[in-house]
Amino acid sequence: MMTTNNDFNQDVEACLQVLQNGGIILYPTDTIWGLGCDATNAAAVERIIALKQRPEEKSFVVLVASERDVLQHVAGPDLAVFDYLNQASKPTTVIYEHALGLADNVTAANGSVAMRICGDDFCRHLIKRFKKPIVSTSANISGKPSAPVFSAIDEVIKNGVDYVVKHRQQEQTPAAASAIVVWKDGEVKVIRP
Repeated sequence: MMTTNNDFNQDVEACLQVLQNGGIILYPTDTIWGLGCDATNAAAVERIIALKQRPEEKSFVVLVASERDVLQHVAGPDLAVFDYLNQASKPTTVIYEHALGLADNVTAANGSVAMRICGDDFCRHLIKRFKKPIVSTSANISGKPSAPVFSAIDEVIKNGVDYVVKHRQQEQTPAAASAIVVWKDGEVKVIRP
């Protein structure tokens, strides 16, 4: 079953309403399906922590739509990171020092943030319309394997969100998590290839 453009737009509109009201969405990303919320809303982040039964001290990945979004939410990033990302062969999450304007429970204790410029059309469209970064964490109970396709997501997760995106639910190609790197002083350290 193909998703029509109308379905795509309905999903975006429904997600916007949920995100603006502090809710949680289950949505496809440029990697695996994720749980998302407004990355500036600590109460919404707490709801994801509770749903995933996740340790409070773990930080989150935040999705943004552009380099400009990174510059808005990270103090003084090394601009060479963007050249690195443009050459990356797969979606890459970068851990940046000095997060700005995000909920405290999104960032790590040292003030860093894991952020990915999302290449997926649906996510980019949603983030641009929302005008804020969106949390992206795997759609699973903490400690359990992440689901490679929508149909493998636990019903507890599906039932615990405020909106489940219809777009791309039928895809059967298993998805993989992003690469994770730390960018510091012009050097890249690969955490997860």
